[in-house]
Amino acid sequence: MKPKRALARKLSLTGACAAMIAAALAVPGTAHAETTQGTRVWTGGLGWRLTPTGAEARFRGLAAVGRKTAWLAGSGGTVLRTTDGGRTWQNVAPPDAAGLEFRDIEAFDAQRATVLAIGEGDASRVYSTADGGRTWTLGFKNDDPKAFYDCMTFFDPHHGLAMSDPVDGRFRIISTDDAGRSWQVLPSKAMPPALDGEFAFAASGQCLVSHGKRDVWLATGGASRSRVFHSRDRGRTWTVADTPLPSGASQGVFSVAFSDSRHGVAVGGDYRPGEPSPDAAATTSDGGRTWRLARRPPAEYRSGAVWPARHLPIALAVGPTGSDLTLNSGRTWTQFDKGSFDTVDCTPDGACWAAGEKGRAAHLTIDP
Repeated sequence: MKPKRALARKLSLTGACAAMIAAALAVPGTAHAETTQGTRVWTGGLGWRLTPTGAEARFRGLAAVGRKTAWLAGSGGTVLRTTDGGRTWQNVAPPDAAGLEFRDIEAFDAQRATVLAIGEGDASRVYSTADGGRTWTLGFKNDDPKAFYDCMTFFDPHHGLAMSDPVDGRFRIISTDDAGRSWQVLPSKAMPPALDGEFAFAASGQCLVSHGKRDVWLATGGASRSRVFHSRDRGRTWTVADTPLPSGASQGVFSVAFSDSRHGVAVGGDYRPGEPSPDAAATTSDGGRTWRLARRPPAEYRSGAVWPARHLPIALAVGPTGSDLTLNSGRTWTQFDKGSFDTVDCTPDGACWAAGEKGRAAHLTIDP
């Protein structure tokens, strides 16, 4: 088994909302309150509200659909869905998935979702549902023992990609054009060679992300350098660039998030508990051709990131030791919550969701 798998099996906002957040940051004596869990969160409408799931799974897959609807995917073959803002969660997992490790889920409404299981050989699978999880279609089961799938992204409800760690020296990409019911391996000739020991982290479902109809980015670590690959044609051709985030067997870029085809953030660090994670965030303004370290990054490892208001310079990052906020496109970050989360996602109507270990899920809504 690869060394990384032991531990990392692997807000729409208006200007007034941004000003409210900035004001909270500027008044440290009044911006926080203690929750019953002892976690410091924002008052004045900004803060994670836990929504108990009744599960013990670790949720690294998350798809935010709206203020009422979200999907979770996690360990033990668990897939949950809420349609009432997190007051209740239903187990809608595929019936044959009890032994699988779900790490990514993409959903388009309360009925349609596609979920990715990771693992060696045929443990890597993709299932899709069009009826809220009552029935599932197994669209992909990996038959190459050298492949290990990590993340998945969709450009629209029909077209999507999933990626595997390098096979024969290059990252492998599979593609669907029928909402995940079937998948095809894309040619690897136009994929730059992987570095020795390079891989992606299946930590938040955000090592492969897309924006718009054609742009997609792939984040890596594990090798001598952490890198971000970029494709402008839905994964058929790729370029790659080094990032300044430290890289190693437990270090690299864990998540990227983009507000448009040019402006993005990368977060990561060292996933090992207690290990320092300096220089854990970087920014790009040229689509990922070059990356610059954040002036003040999150103080610790962060596994997930999201750019919730694509017309504003606001982003969120989460990890096992807390959540951080940037108001300037990732140049500086401020922690606003100390609770443990692995992944985060937001929708255009101001609904943000986070999820993580021991069945933790939370909801944060920003009213324009």
